[in-house]
Amino acid sequence: MSQAKTGILLANLGTPDAPTSKAVKRYLRQFLSDRRVVDAPRLLWWPLLRGVILPIRSPRVAKLYQSVWMEEGSPLMVYSRRQQRALAARLPEMPVALGMSYGSPSLESAVDDLLSQGVQHLVVLPLYPQYSCSTVAAVWDELARILAKKRRISGVSFIRDYADNTAYVDALVNSIRASFAVHGEPDLLLLSYHGIPQRYADEGDDYPQRCRDTTREVVSALGLPPEKVMMTFQSRFGREPWLTPYTDETLKMLGEKGIKHIQVLCPGFAADCLETLEEIAVQNREFFLEAGGEKYEYIPALNDSADHIEMMVSLTAPYR
Repeated sequence: MSQAKTGILLANLGTPDAPTSKAVKRYLRQFLSDRRVVDAPRLLWWPLLRGVILPIRSPRVAKLYQSVWMEEGSPLMVYSRRQQRALAARLPEMPVALGMSYGSPSLESAVDDLLSQGVQHLVVLPLYPQYSCSTVAAVWDELARILAKKRRISGVSFIRDYADNTAYVDALVNSIRASFAVHGEPDLLLLSYHGIPQRYADEGDDYPQRCRDTTREVVSALGLPPEKVMMTFQSRFGREPWLTPYTDETLKMLGEKGIKHIQVLCPGFAADCLETLEEIAVQNREFFLEAGGEKYEYIPALNDSADHIEMMVSLTAPYR
């Protein structure tokens, strides 16, 4: 009996096609229209989104993208493409496609690409180490929508998350140790995760626990005393309470309390993007230094590092 041909679908959030107000507005409209991201009643949300948020936010966000844009394009897209190519090189017998929940390349185009190559079994790897309804579940929803239109569907293996996966934790720890070797061990290591509304967690999203799982494993592997590591949440949006403590407020507080040297890692980001390269590496650095801190280093995301690619190889192995 012949084995079904397997293909790997790498899924991430997405990014504007260009650092322009028009492109950012198009991207944000799609992103903020997903009920998994914003679940407010549509009659209230649509006028606010289209009449207030998009016109005001798009030009401002476009300028931020301009500050981090790479020669090859958006950082998230550049690193995601490198991940795709590196994983494909490690698995030459297996097609690897990249799809984004919002923007291009779409998840639908990635699925169609794999199916056109004769793939009969999809291994779907959302590049979100910690599950959340606003990220991983959005990939699930879109995948179901795509396959619902097919007369013949492939088998699907869906990797929910990998928050405490040994290869993932080892890759993070190696990255942290490399930073310590260059900059010295800081007074405090800050692990900053993307936030979600507290209400989502109250309603059953186990994202906060999965972030705690990653933090626990990293701290244990590093052998650092608990008081030398903090976990915070960044990138809040809107007025309702989000997961706390907030990264920006924590950094201001730490600077004021006399902490002099901090290094920051964002374990929830598989690829560097606006939220890491501008919000964490620039904005929050300024908050800390202005509050009295003296040394601040951002530890890059795993991106297309060898450790990260090997993690993807091992993570998908049981399903191939």
